[in-house]
Amino acid sequence: MPPPAPSLPRRVARTLRTSLFAQVCCALVLGIVVGRLWPETATALQPLGDGFTRLIKTVISPLVFCVVVVGIAKAGDLKAFGRIGVKALIWFEVASTAALVIGLVAANVVGPGRGMDVDPSSLDAAAVDQTTGGGRLPSTTEFVLGALPESFLGAFAENELLQVLVLACLVGAALLHLGHTRVPKVLPAIDQAQEVIFTVVGFIMRLAPLAVFGAMAHLVGNYGLGVIKTYAKLIVLCYVAAALFVVLLAVALRIVTGLSLWKFLRYIREEMLLALGTASTESVMPRVMQKLRRAGAREDAVGLVLPTGYSFNLDGASLYLSIGTLFIAQAVGVDLSLGQQITVVLVLMLTSKGMAGIPGSAFLALSATVSSLGAIPAGAVALLLGVDRIMDSMRVVTNLLGNCVAVFAVSRWEGALDRERAKKALDGEGTAPPDDGEDGGDARGPAARPSTVDTPAPGIPAQKPKQPASELG
Repeated sequence: MPPPAPSLPRRVARTLRTSLFAQVCCALVLGIVVGRLWPETATALQPLGDGFTRLIKTVISPLVFCVVVVGIAKAGDLKAFGRIGVKALIWFEVASTAALVIGLVAANVVGPGRGMDVDPSSLDAAAVDQTTGGGRLPSTTEFVLGALPESFLGAFAENELLQVLVLACLVGAALLHLGHTRVPKVLPAIDQAQEVIFTVVGFIMRLAPLAVFGAMAHLVGNYGLGVIKTYAKLIVLCYVAAALFVVLLAVALRIVTGLSLWKFLRYIREEMLLALGTASTESVMPRVMQKLRRAGAREDAVGLVLPTGYSFNLDGASLYLSIGTLFIAQAVGVDLSLGQQITVVLVLMLTSKGMAGIPGSAFLALSATVSSLGAIPAGAVALLLGVDRIMDSMRVVTNLLGNCVAVFAVSRWEGALDRERAKKALDGEGTAPPDDGEDGGDARGPAARPSTVDTPAPGIPAQKPKQPASELG
């Protein structure tokens, strides 16, 4: 006789105890309720979200370093790694330009700012400086030099991902050059450090529901829901345009790799919800890297394309910037010509590349674009102060999906994608981990996880398996 099925309350309790997705969903709803009912209390909960993001950021740089070094060493071909980088940059430029064009077309068709007739002199331009901290976007030269580390430890201490990538490429190239005879223990040590970091990420992820609760409560309590009514047309336009861009991503992914973006969304649903709740893609980077590897993307492709995309492939930000520029122009009664709109695209293609990690970067990019046109008062950028935080969800989702699709596409382009394994993972068969294991990682346990040193680089010998105690005599 089969055992009786557990009651509904027991099933719900078990789901809440074992599923990260269910925990984050509940935290999201509770955060909105608390922010709506007790706004003054809710604004004090922001440290919950900020603390979680700080913890995750501490492991991002060492994780990226380990993944890239091991990836180069396993691939055994530095030229292949260089090809991956070039192809990634080509994909990034095409994708972000497509996002800019979609944003401009949508803003021209809908005209979210038409009829507002705002007097620029009535806007508080000083509020923009307060938001950006009086900063500015780096020039092209400064951006390139900023990607080169001044010291080995400084790149990690300052969490400069591009600098960490440069160091990882140098170390990976050095390992290939020296081979196994001179540094036989370095690669296994880095690989083991990578496993330790992933385990630490699993521990930190247990705090994700608290982070989502605090961040969402602060957002609703601080900004309220009234801003949605005021900027309803602009908000709806941005989200619809983002949805259209995501459809394009789905088509591109299907054509290039044969994979389904909708299945991939289900595969990373926990990470997507966490990114939405914390308004940060950095908070989910370690987990997304792990899942992309399990979904058949080779380590060197994941380690290079995903972190680089955080600086070069901000598709959601590109959409928002192009729509925001035209919204500001329409709101103050400035009719931009086709030539000026082309200038907007060209300027944003440059300014959007230096936005990552800079406070108030969206306003800095908008200010730079407005200044280059010379037709829109600079203070008009303050029009978007009230709605900018509401747009974070759109930017986060679009940026994250755009970078994940880039990993799959570039991996397929370079022959670094195991499509059969990817399809099985996205279908939930075998290689895909469950919602969340006890350790925050693969619930199959260490013995079942795919090893990253089973296939050694040329010149680096595989480690011999340990014999059982009974065979050691």
